[in-house]
Amino acid sequence: MSGKKHSSLDRVLGRLDTLDPVNLTNLVQRLAREHAVFEDIFNALQEGVLVIDTEGEIEYANTSAQRLIGLGADELTGETLWRLVPGLRPSLGGALDDDAALPVVAREFELTYPEPRLVRLYLVPFRGGGREQSRRFAVILSDITRDKQSTEERIENERTSSVLLLAAGVAHELGNPLNSLTIHLQLMERKLKKLKSSKETESVAESIRICRDEVTRLDGIVSNFLEAIRPQPPDLAETNLGEVLAEVLAFQQRELADRGIILEAETAADLPRVMADRNQVKQVFFNIIKNAVEAMQPGGHLRIRSRADDDNVYLLFGDSGAGIKQEDLVRLFQPYHTTKPGGHGLGLMIVQRIMREHGGQIGIESKEGVGTVVTVQFPRKDRRVRMLTS
Repeated sequence: MSGKKHSSLDRVLGRLDTLDPVNLTNLVQRLAREHAVFEDIFNALQEGVLVIDTEGEIEYANTSAQRLIGLGADELTGETLWRLVPGLRPSLGGALDDDAALPVVAREFELTYPEPRLVRLYLVPFRGGGREQSRRFAVILSDITRDKQSTEERIENERTSSVLLLAAGVAHELGNPLNSLTIHLQLMERKLKKLKSSKETESVAESIRICRDEVTRLDGIVSNFLEAIRPQPPDLAETNLGEVLAEVLAFQQRELADRGIILEAETAADLPRVMADRNQVKQVFFNIIKNAVEAMQPGGHLRIRSRADDDNVYLLFGDSGAGIKQEDLVRLFQPYHTTKPGGHGLGLMIVQRIMREHGGQIGIESKEGVGTVVTVQFPRKDRRVRMLTS
């Protein structure tokens, strides 16, 4: 085993068969002491720590995890995480099954027992446990209920309000030159129609048409931005997510083409309906796609898929960009946190707020140098009905 450094404990374990009773007793006592030290360390952590296998069976849970989930050590050991947190397993997709899957997984979900709490999950695969080195997952659970409350308060405080007001003022001011451009383009178009038709006039007419289309596109961008920074309670109505996605992609088609992004979008024709605010869902899709596009170089791939189960409808947005650093992944939803030059750090925070108000979730899986997958999860319309009537 050249090239590997072995601890003194490894060397002792390597001679386990040759140990006499006294040394064997000393070894057992030493192992017990070291085990107790590690137990104390893990139990001192405020974050919950679980170790699970690919089936979700819990092999270890520290004190904070027991407190968060509301079960004792004896009750948790051997229990299945998917049964304790319904809906979590489907939201992870194939991340637990495929060795080649993106290994960094972050999720937020609500626990209702023993009390309502919002929990952030951070899942990392590793191999360990004997010679077979079977695949396992370390699951870090953080209670972010207070963080959510403080974030919502921060959005309402003076600093955030002033930033949003400034942004709204700038966006509003952009409307004046856009309106002026529209009027003058219309005047040019009318004067052009009075001239004798020729190849030159047709060429000018085509240029005017392109300018008008670009002005309309800019006006749409401003409108989307204003909708984003002026949050409103969702006006829920029966919605086909596939249709909303198609409208957003049609709006962003030119930008995708200009950046050389290859789009592969497949959504099921019979995708179950959800209760949603159509305009706010557009904003969610717009922001996610915009982030994906900005993360990629020309020739990048944007893949969009849909799926559904008995409770939820999922849309998955996968890009072939640079990926997200692990230290940035857990801070993505914090206001003003951004890794983009000139970014304001409000985009994903707004997306998360919209998803929460729809009773849904957003999850992000990423690996540096491979890409990022963003999953949005909406409750099915019939599920909402069952919840309300039960």
